[in-house]
Amino acid sequence: MDHQQSLTNLADVSLTLTGRLSSTEANKNKNLVISPLSLHVILGVIAAGSSGSTRDQLLTYLKANSSDELNKLCAELVSLVFADGSATGGPKLSYANGVWVDQTLPLNPTFKHLLDHVYKASSNQVDFCNKDNEVALDVNSWAKDKTNGLISDSLAPNSIDCNTKLIFANAIYFKGAWKEKFDASRTKEDDFYLLNGNSIKVPFMTTKYDQFIKAFIGFKVLRLPYEQGEEDKRQFSMYLFLPDEKDGLPALMQKLNSEPAFLHKLLPLLAQKVQAVEFKIPKFKFSFGFEASNVLKWLGVELPFKEGGLTEMTDSSSAMAQKLYVSDIFQKSFIEIDEEGTESAAASRALFKCCRMPMLNFVANYPFMFLIRDDITGAVLFTGQVMNPLED
Repeated sequence: MDHQQSLTNLADVSLTLTGRLSSTEANKNKNLVISPLSLHVILGVIAAGSSGSTRDQLLTYLKANSSDELNKLCAELVSLVFADGSATGGPKLSYANGVWVDQTLPLNPTFKHLLDHVYKASSNQVDFCNKDNEVALDVNSWAKDKTNGLISDSLAPNSIDCNTKLIFANAIYFKGAWKEKFDASRTKEDDFYLLNGNSIKVPFMTTKYDQFIKAFIGFKVLRLPYEQGEEDKRQFSMYLFLPDEKDGLPALMQKLNSEPAFLHKLLPLLAQKVQAVEFKIPKFKFSFGFEASNVLKWLGVELPFKEGGLTEMTDSSSAMAQKLYVSDIFQKSFIEIDEEGTESAAASRALFKCCRMPMLNFVANYPFMFLIRDDITGAVLFTGQVMNPLED
C-alpha cells in the first residue's frame, strides 16, 4: 500500500472513531476533542505485539495490510509531520512515546527492538506490585512534561495493581499561530445556539480578510491556515465544518463518517479565498477524556482485550505469553483557540495486564449485616446488623 493511501485510510479511521464517540448518549451534547493519531500509535504497538486473529482484527480496523506497514507509517509521520517548526516561525510540535515494563515481564527481543528503534519509546523498568503509586506519578509526570503541562492526569493511581505488566504511552503537542491573526479588539459576545434550541452568550472572533470557505450540499467548510516555517514543506490548517441547519451536526457527523476518503476528496477544494458577507467564529477552550475500550469493541476490535492474543510481546517460553491482555486504553486531550492561534495536546496510554483475576473492594462504611457461624456443622451462633458503629 502506498504512502498516500495509508494516510487516506488513517483519515477514514479517524472519522469513524470521532463519529462513534459523538453519537453515544453520554457524549452527544458534550464538547469533544480527541487525537485519533495518538490512539493509532497505541493500536499499532498492540498490533505489533499480537498474533493470529487478534492481529488480523486490529489490521482490519486500522485498514492496514500488515504490522510492518503500520510501523513504517508511524516512522514516516514522526519524520515528516512532527518535526518542531518553532525555530523557523512555524508551529511548535512534539511527539513522544514511553514504555514502563514490570521487572518480572520478559519482553520478546524483536518487540523490544521495535519499541526502542521504530517507536523510539523511552524505556523504564518498574515494580508495579509494590510501587504502583510511584509508577502512576511517573507516567503522569512524563505526560505532563511531553504535553507542555496540559495533560497531567491520564493515569489514576488505582489503575495499577500486581497484575499490571506493561504501560505504553504516547503524547502529542501542537501550538500554531494563525497565518492571519484576529484583532482582539473586534472580539464581541453574541448568541451561540445549542442543540436543544437555547442560546448562550460567547465571545466571537471576526476579521475583515477574505477566507478559505466552500459551500457543499447541507454544510460549509472553513479553512484557517497556521503560520508556516521558513522552507517548511508542511502547511497545517484547522477546518471547521458548519451544517446549514442549527441542529444539523449529528446528520453531518454521520455523513462524514459514512463516505470513504471523504476528507481526501473534500479538503483540497478549499484552496481559494472568497469574501464572507458575515464572518465570526467562537473562541473555545476545553479538555476531553475517554476510555477507548468500549468504543473499539463496538467498532469490532475485541480480541486484544482477551487473553491469548498478545504472544509477540513476551518471550514465548514465559508463563505470561498466553495470559497478557489489554486492560484498558485511555486518552485525554485539550484544545484552545483564540485570536492568536491554537494550542492542543493529547496523551494516550494502554495498560497491559496478566492473569486476569477478580479485583474487589470491601469498604464497610455504611450499614451491613453480620453472622458468626461454625463452618463444619453450619450452626449460626450470632447474626445482626451494624447501623452506627459508634452507638453503644
